[in-house]
Amino acid sequence: MARSVQYSEKYNDDSYEYRHVILPPDMAKLCPKNRLMSENEWRQIGVQQSRGWEHYALHRPEPHILLFRRLLGTDPVTGLPPSKSTSNVAIAHSLPAH
Repeated sequence: MARSVQYSEKYNDDSYEYRHVILPPDMAKLCPKNRLMSENEWRQIGVQQSRGWEHYALHRPEPHILLFRRLLGTDPVTGLPPSKSTSNVAIAHSLPAH
């Protein structure tokens, strides 16, 4: 019986939210070895998550672990990042007062 895909909890920095996905061996064999995958590609091999995630890095020691990120505030239904005006407001509110 094939093992299932394992999804990490989300974690974030000041700009992005991140997660990693651990693929079972049968799915990992379907991944390209030397390039990142498009959203369409990782969905085709069976990774399921909300919209807007980007496969942003290869973890060469463990290629069965996929690293994903998306801008904070990305709409999980549409996959659209926050508008620039919304981002600028959030940044302006986080700057220290002079």
